[in-house]
Amino acid sequence: MNIATVTLTPPAATASQKALAAGEVILDEYVEARGPWSGIVAAGDVLTIVDLAGNQAVDCLLYAAGDTKVRYSAAVTLAAQRSIVLTTGSVLRSDAGVPLMTVVADEVGVHDTIGGACSQESNTLRYGQHTREQHACVENFLIEGSRWGLGKRDLVSNINWFMNVPVDPDGALGIVDGLSAPGKRVALKAEVDTLVLVSNCPQINNPCNGFNPTPVRMIVIRPEAAL
Repeated sequence: MNIATVTLTPPAATASQKALAAGEVILDEYVEARGPWSGIVAAGDVLTIVDLAGNQAVDCLLYAAGDTKVRYSAAVTLAAQRSIVLTTGSVLRSDAGVPLMTVVADEVGVHDTIGGACSQESNTLRYGQHTREQHACVENFLIEGSRWGLGKRDLVSNINWFMNVPVDPDGALGIVDGLSAPGKRVALKAEVDTLVLVSNCPQINNPCNGFNPTPVRMIVIRPEAAL
């Protein structure tokens, strides 16, 4: 199965209309269903992730580009904001509390960072031995992370953009249909030069993708004030 990133170059005007920030288009790429993606977002630039077809989970890891030992921490991020969901205003922090990116705009309102990433092992435990060979997010992270010298020990708890994981009063987690819709977007401002790893989730065994993974779009804008 081909899992490479599909990179297109739409007209700049079209990209600007899709981004949740005004400024110069630095990057505009499509990531095919089930595929990985990575890139460095310079400090001050804004990354917009577009859920093209709706109800697609986008797993994400963040690292300081200058020192990848500084990486996203779900626990520190949630403790600092005193909320288990990510949305506008959420500061995505490292384990030392260093801000890596900030959610500056959000058209969905609820994004998950406690549900983790699917793997071949977790698929087997949850859905049965027949899923063992199914490609999963952990494999995407390992493939894409290897481009930047990252390995399995560098994988940490991730963000799941557009994914809906309600928590019951007894603490049980659910994985249900997302709250997103075609064209919905979330925008992240880089506080430092940030390496972003993405797995456009290939999961087909639960409703996080509507049982049908679809492409997403990644747009990086350099705001007008920075030009």
